Amino acid sequence: QVQLVESGGGLVQAGGSLRLSCAASGHIFSNMGWFRQAPGKEREFVAAISSGFSTLYADSVKGRFTISRDNAKNTVYLQMNSLKPEDTAVYYCNAVVPGTMTAFGSWGPGTQVTVSS
Repeated sequence: QVQLVESGGGLVQAGGSLRLSCAASGHIFSNMGWFRQAPGKEREFVAAISSGFSTLYADSVKGRFTISRDNAKNTVYLQMNSLKPEDTAVYYCNAVVPGTMTAFGSWGPGTQVTVSS
């Protein structure tokens, strides 16, 4: 079973940037996505990328976040710019059902992103 490990989180001021990485122990799935869970809230979809590099974004991050992938490195990235305090959450990556915002597979430990105002 492929394991996913997220990294790159941290504390940043509003307006700042972070780049998250999701490293897979084997080949990454054809469709991969990022999700996040803020305290007291349900986990929500952030972005997804297909094997053909098509992308899908939640409205709340569109224009600020960019998802990308490097198949040779079995890694998916999330570049986050113009961060807002409401982006504070634990960020997770996972495989995604093609054409949807639905994750499947096991969740990794996530990486904490905290945006101060």
